[in-house]
Formats: sequence, structure tokens, C-alpha cells
Amino acid sequence: MLTLGKQDKKYWFFLIILICAGLIIHIKFWRTPVDALKGEDIYFIWLEGKRIIAGENPYARVLLSDMRVNDKYATYFPLVYLFSALIQKLGFGNFRDFIYLWRPISFAFHIGIVALILRYFQMRGLWLLGFAASAIILLGRWSIYIINVHHLEFAAIFFLLLSLVLLREKTKVSLLMFGISLAIKQIAIFLLPLYLIYLWKNSSGDNRFKELFAGFLMIFSIPLLLSLPFIIWNAEGFFKSLLFSATRLENSHIKAAPSIDVIYSKTQPWIVGIRAKLLMLFLMGTVYFSFLKEKVGMFVSSTVTMMIFLYFNSVLYLQYFLWPLCILPFALVEFIPKSSKQGEDLALDKTVKTYTQKR
Repeated sequence: MLTLGKQDKKYWFFLIILICAGLIIHIKFWRTPVDALKGEDIYFIWLEGKRIIAGENPYARVLLSDMRVNDKYATYFPLVYLFSALIQKLGFGNFRDFIYLWRPISFAFHIGIVALILRYFQMRGLWLLGFAASAIILLGRWSIYIINVHHLEFAAIFFLLLSLVLLREKTKVSLLMFGISLAIKQIAIFLLPLYLIYLWKNSSGDNRFKELFAGFLMIFSIPLLLSLPFIIWNAEGFFKSLLFSATRLENSHIKAAPSIDVIYSKTQPWIVGIRAKLLMLFLMGTVYFSFLKEKVGMFVSSTVTMMIFLYFNSVLYLQYFLWPLCILPFALVEFIPKSSKQGEDLALDKTVKTYTQKR
């Protein structure tokens, strides 16, 4: 029987402490009256699921819009709306039941993020720093905001981080995880060029285009498979709904911190929609080119890319802060090699396993 090594016992000790602390915080906000959440995105996700059950296309409403003013249109890939419909069909029909089910699921993904960070630091022998970094993501104000409003961020970010962690050793699984993250919430779409550049750089010369195309298909296999019925149902509504996030009227939860395009759009009315994103896209392009030509890591490039999105996107919501913040701890120690002690423990575990199999 394979027993836990000292490093694993230490890891689980730290993680259990963090789980207990996280549970205390989550339970505090689980007491929030469900009716108080009816203005949040999670309510409209439940509502779109209800519409699907009633035979309505959640992407059709955007066709009546001017592509500028938001009326809580369905701007995500169908995964979350189909999940909502499935949960309701399983008997959790009203919004209260849906929220009661979603709360522990969101908590599990939150702890999953914390566990990934702690393990990444542990493998480099950075126990105390890893504990501090994990605690920031667990108990910091941006996480508390997500807990309070019950957004999808924990689920989407978990699969993104899992993808980034697995990218080097299990590339195919990593690409599928990235696809799931996009299917939940497509904020990380700006990292797609980094993934494609990674595949290009790490594939053989003769098969580069083939492997690049295969990787692209693998990333979008889940989002496209789930989207196909809605594309057939109403292609214009589907694509306009996804595009709406790029053309919508600027909005901010932090009025004193507008993006630079919002400032200049007051005197230059043409700086709107896609044109307002040109500076942001240009800066992201420099990061992509740096990743292609310079010796920078995937976590570093991903962090800077998401920081550019946070700092320059016309639309700013408080949940956006969590995206670069969750990748940042990995970027800080990306180039620190795994500790020799970790390697010794792994070798010992392998030896014990081999000996046990022979017995």
C-alpha cells in the first residue's frame, strides 16, 4: 500500500486549514437572501436555462438591440445555460433551489484554485510563500466579491489554471481544459494566441501546421459542439450575442478609473466598439510577439495579457480583477526549479510502489 510522503502530509495539512477558512467565508455569504441575487448574472443564467426549457432561443433577444446598450443578453457559450436548464429539469426548478446547488459547486472550484496554487509552490519548496499566495486568492477582497454575487469566475479560472499547469506535460488534456474554461466564460479568449504560439514552438517542423490546427480544434471542440444546435437554430443571434461584449457601451463599477479610450471618446465619438479596443489589442500583440521571440514563460505572458485586458478594456467589472491575480502567483515562481526534496519524495514513493507490486 502506497503511503503519503512527508511532503504530501504537509500539503494536506496546509490545504485543510485553507479549506476550513474558506468554508467559514462562503457560509457567511450563503446566508444572503436569494432574492438579493436577482439582479446578478447568476440569476440571468438561471433565467436563460428556463427559457431553453420553454423552447426559446437565449441568443435571439440580441437581434432587437443596437449592439450598444446591455439588456442582460446571453453573451456566454451555451455550456452554462445548458447546465442551468439541466439542473432545472432534474428538479431544481426555482431560483432558490438553483442557488442552493450552485453555492457548494462554486466553493469546490474556489478551493480547487487554492489547491493548484499551493501544490505549485510546494513542488518548489516554497511552503510559506505558497500558503500566503493561496490565502490571498482564498480570502482577498476580489474573491469575496465573487462569493457575494455568485459569479462564474471560480469555475472558469480553475479550468484555465489547470490547463496552464498541465500544458507542458499533458498538452492535449490542457487544451481541453482551456476549452472548458472558454465554454464557461470566454474572458480568457485573449490567451488563445499564446496557446497557438506554444503549439507552434513545440511542434516538429514538418507537422507544425497540422499540429497547430489539431490543437485549435481541440480547444474549441467542446464550445463548438455545444454551440452547434444554437448556430443552426439562429446563427445571426448566436454570433451577435458573443460579439456584443466587444461592441457594448462602456460601463464601469469604478467610475473614477475609466480606461483611456473612455476618456478620449468624450471628445472623439468615433472611439467606440472595436476601435476603442485597438490600444488594448496592440499591447496584447506585443506580448504575443514577445512570447514567440523572447525567453518568457507562459504564466508570465498570460498574466501580462490579462492585466492589459483589466487595465484597457472599456468595460470594467469587479470580477475582472481576479483573472490576472489568480495567474500571477504562478508567474512569480514559474522559473524556480522544483525542489530536490520534492524529487526525493517522488523517487521514494515510486520505489515503495515498485516494491509493493513485486510483493
